[in-house]
Amino acid sequence: MSQKNNIQSYVSTLKKKSKSLLTRIYKKIFTFSSHLPGDEKLIIFESFLGKQYSCNPRAIYEYLRDTQSDYKMYWSVDKNYTAYFQEEGIPYLRRFSVKWLIKMARAGYWVSNSRLPLWIPKPKHTTYLQTWHGTPLKKLAADMKEVHMPGTTTEKYKKNFHSETSKWDYLISPNTYSTEIFSRAFNVPKEKIIESGYPRNDILYTSYNHENIQRLKESLELPHDKKIILYAPTWRDDEFYSVGKYKFNLQLDLHMLQAALGEDYVILLRLHYLIAENLDLKDFEGFAYNFSDFVDISQLYLVSDILITDYSSVFFDYANLKRPMIFFAYDIDTYRDKLRGFYFDFENLAPGPLVKTTEAVIEEVKKFEQTNGLMDSSFMSFYEKFCGLEDGHASSQVVEKVFRKK
Repeated sequence: MSQKNNIQSYVSTLKKKSKSLLTRIYKKIFTFSSHLPGDEKLIIFESFLGKQYSCNPRAIYEYLRDTQSDYKMYWSVDKNYTAYFQEEGIPYLRRFSVKWLIKMARAGYWVSNSRLPLWIPKPKHTTYLQTWHGTPLKKLAADMKEVHMPGTTTEKYKKNFHSETSKWDYLISPNTYSTEIFSRAFNVPKEKIIESGYPRNDILYTSYNHENIQRLKESLELPHDKKIILYAPTWRDDEFYSVGKYKFNLQLDLHMLQAALGEDYVILLRLHYLIAENLDLKDFEGFAYNFSDFVDISQLYLVSDILITDYSSVFFDYANLKRPMIFFAYDIDTYRDKLRGFYFDFENLAPGPLVKTTEAVIEEVKKFEQTNGLMDSSFMSFYEKFCGLEDGHASSQVVEKVFRKK
């Protein structure tokens, strides 16, 4: 082994030991703090590992903020993502700081849409509301045959997932279909599941009017005289640089799209939060916009006329608007048969056409223009099954159940 490799190996070993020691120290501080008196009016919110102010936790937070002023509410925020919270004056705690550890240990409630660190025990005085972050198309947790993510094995992944779900006191479900899957895949009793629709979708009903949409376009600095396409693909479990750093190869040909649709459309790109690299769109100024870091995708739904996605659960939410969708599923055979597997016959039941090339995407966009984007009976069946509970009041239902114990 070369001297360089020896040094790299030594440094890697030191890092692992240091991380292990730090985790033990954190856990001791947390355990000690959890024996202090709990604060039933203290709520800690977290969205996507502390990287966003978004999704179901945001909707619940804002509902409580506007209707229940006696709660002390903080956001758990990754140290690299504090700028937005500072600018907007949103109370936050830097994730893994000593103050964060003490507040988490004393909190009466945790509200999160993804998993918390495995080493954190849940105090007896804490109620853990897990909101999750999507209606499942892809197999989840215990239902996955194989796991292709870096840094884990199938057995370890499932064991760790179950260790996390055993801490949940409540889990939000958007529909009966999801309730059945969540209960089995997460090993969560149905009596813990709140079947209310998703709080994050309330805005799609309460703000769905022309004036609000025009104001949103202005705030996002988008043209008023062009239609808007939103491209929001998912991540691929087996495309990664290292643990926690996923990559994404843009298969949609923006040059071709601009040439065919640029006079009438612009496109917003919103990549999954797990995807690491930044898009370079300097050649597409005025046509393609990178909104991957935009705080909340719900606002992008409202301003867009068409959604292009693949296997991301965003299409279940977007369906609430009853607008056209195109599924750019260029690798469906691999994704369906190797990586995840689907819970239903996606190719026949997707609420929009499935295509594999940019040329086909363009063709479908032009077809929607001819039909004015009218939805057919098959779409309405999909809507009733997956969006039937959504009515703009999910946040209030969850708050009544969890925080007011009714």
